[in-house]
Formats: sequence, C-alpha cells, structure tokens
Amino acid sequence: MGDHDDLRKFITDLAVVHGRVVLSSGREADWYVDLRRVTLHHQAAPLVGRVLLDLTADWEYDAVGGLTLGADPVALSMLHAAAPTGRALDAFVVRKAGKAHGLQRRIEGPEVAGRRVLAVEDTSTTGGSVLTAVEALREAGAEVVGVVVIVDRGAGDAVRAAGLPYRAAYTLADLGLVA
Repeated sequence: MGDHDDLRKFITDLAVVHGRVVLSSGREADWYVDLRRVTLHHQAAPLVGRVLLDLTADWEYDAVGGLTLGADPVALSMLHAAAPTGRALDAFVVRKAGKAHGLQRRIEGPEVAGRRVLAVEDTSTTGGSVLTAVEALREAGAEVVGVVVIVDRGAGDAVRAAGLPYRAAYTLADLGLVA
C-alpha cells in the first residue's frame, strides 16, 4: 500500500468514532472524525504531510497553516515532510483572535505578508474555520493560493464560493461514511 492508502487506514481505524455528537457547525451527527488522533500519531502524522504535499504538488506556496487547533499539526506534518526533499516550507498558526499582550499578533510564526500560502484544516463541514483563517491571512497581506483538508465533510462548496481552489485527501465516501 502507498501513503494515501496507509493514511486512510489510520483514519478509519483511529479517527472515526461512532456515536451522537454535535459538530462545531452546530449540526448533529451519528459519528465523528477525530483527526487529532491521526495528526498527532507518531506513524500517521508523517503520512499526513506526504499525502497533502502530494495532493498540492501543482500549487506554488512557501508557507502553510490555518486556524488553531485543527490546522496546527497538519501544517507541522507538511513542514516536516517537505524538509527531507529540500523544500523550504514554513508553517504558521492563525489565532481565533489577536493577542492583547506581547506582540499582539494574530498569525504566529514566520511573516506571511507578501507570501503565497496554503490554508489547511484537518476536517471541515461548513468551511467556517478555514475561511476565518483565510480572512486573517489576507488581512495580513498573504496571498492564499488554496485550501486543503484531510477529510471533507462538505465544506468544498463554501470554500469554492469564496473564490478559492479546494482539495481534500478523502471524502466521506472514501472512508465508508455517509453524510
């Protein structure tokens, strides 16, 4: 099996949790995809980075990140997967709100102004979190080249409606789940 198939197995084995849950969008579901069980796993995290780098290989960007917390391990997996290939890829974290102390930055990490960046998220249902990150990135002067998620729960239309290219490594159908 290759990276894509291996990561799908980690997701179905570790991250898919059955039972009634309320999503961040407010919607209810009979299952939940808890991707932090994968993005923070010692064997799966490197796969996340390689799969998403491969999925976006035709896009030009030099920094990756999104709204904390879902995007943080995704961005770091991509940063670490890029390093052995010689690719210089920075990561950043977008806060939900600016800090009231210190440097009062909303985006932590290397500067994003004037750079081509990729917005990431682990999974997205409405696109709300990743679009919040996109707004902050644009306000900071970054050029957002697109959005990529590990698992799409339905956010693609909203992201594309915002004028951004959108890709997902897996759909719910790929994971044997129904919306």
